[in-house]
Amino acid sequence: MIATIENLMANVADVLMTPVLLIILVLFAYALYAVGRFVALWALRRRNAATYRLALKQGRAEWLPGYQVHNYFVRHPAACEDELEVFALKKLETLRMATRLAPMLGLIATMIPMGPALRALADGNIQGISENLIIAFAAVIWGLVIATLTFWPASVKKRWFAAELINIRKLKEPA
Repeated sequence: MIATIENLMANVADVLMTPVLLIILVLFAYALYAVGRFVALWALRRRNAATYRLALKQGRAEWLPGYQVHNYFVRHPAACEDELEVFALKKLETLRMATRLAPMLGLIATMIPMGPALRALADGNIQGISENLIIAFAAVIWGLVIATLTFWPASVKKRWFAAELINIRKLKEPA
C-alpha cells in the first residue's frame, strides 16, 4: 500500500514538472515586462516631478502622468484613505506575487528532478544524474532571477505609493 502511494506521488510530481517550468517561463517574460514598465514609469515620474511638487505646494490635486495613486485620488476625490491604500496594493499585487512565487516554483522544479537523479545514482547512471541536476539547478536560478527582477520595482513602487498617500493626506487636510 505504501509503495503504491509513493509511486503515485512520484508520478504526480513528474507530471507537475512541465506546468511548473512553463509558469517559470511566463513569470520570466512578465519580469522583463515589469522591469520595462518600471523604467518607463520612473522616466514619467522624473519628467513630471517638478510639476507634481509645485501642485502639492500650491495645494492643487491635478492629474499628472506617472503618479498612479495621486491620479486615482484626482479621479475619485471622495475616496477615503483605505480605498487609496487598496488601489495602491492592487497596483503592486502582481509584482509582489511574482516576487514570492518564482522562488517557490524554482524550488519545486528543483526538487522534482532530484528523485530521478537519485534513482540514476542508485543505478550507476552518471548521465541520468547530470541531466536531472542540470534541470534542477537551472530551475532554481530562473526562480531567483525572476524574484530579483521583480523585487526591486515592487519595493520602489511601494515607497512611491506610500509617499503619494502621505501627500494626498496633506492635500485633504485643509478641506
